[in-house]
Amino acid sequence: MTLGLIAALAGLALLDSTSIGTLFVPIWLMLTPGRLRLSRFAVYLGTITVFYFAVGILIVLGATQVIDHLDGPVALWVQLVIGVLLFAVSFRFDSKKKPNTGRWQVKINANGSAAALAGIAVLAGVVELATMLPYLGAIGMMSAADLEPAQIGLLLAGYCLVMIVPALVLLVARLALRQRVEPFLTKISTWFAEKGASTTGWILGIAGFLVTRDAVVRLFFA
Repeated sequence: MTLGLIAALAGLALLDSTSIGTLFVPIWLMLTPGRLRLSRFAVYLGTITVFYFAVGILIVLGATQVIDHLDGPVALWVQLVIGVLLFAVSFRFDSKKKPNTGRWQVKINANGSAAALAGIAVLAGVVELATMLPYLGAIGMMSAADLEPAQIGLLLAGYCLVMIVPALVLLVARLALRQRVEPFLTKISTWFAEKGASTTGWILGIAGFLVTRDAVVRLFFA
């Protein structure tokens, strides 16, 4: 486990933190009319964090089976291909296409129970499975790095925690400076509703660069 790998994974986790499930749904929870209930926030974030970790473990188990049948250089070439594909896919996102955020906000405002919020968290995670490409890239990097199972589990847990750090920072700011922070949160929500597809493209492009860079460094400069 190297500092370069940890730094690359942290960068990917921060990119993943800007998804609908890990950032924008929490923002909409903060903007829900009435008193902000921390228990609702904790249930939602806790559920989606555990969901991502569980999915990561399942994917790692499958990826490890594949990597075990490849030697070191071949595994890194596979990682390189994944990185290039991520970068290429990023250009397919239309900056004029607006995500359908209204239905998520309706669900959040209409459901106040802990069970309902946990369900929304799982639903958000399931919906994002098809686009969680930075996470898949990070898992590919871990699998190709010849790490012990305990190290991979620790990195996955750290990755999932980093994913919710921006939401927690905004929550603290919302609790401490409500009048000043709420307009800022509203602007973020509005901006995402207008620029969500373009943002996703940038995220995938940066993720592709990080995954590709890690493979190139380990293939040609290690």
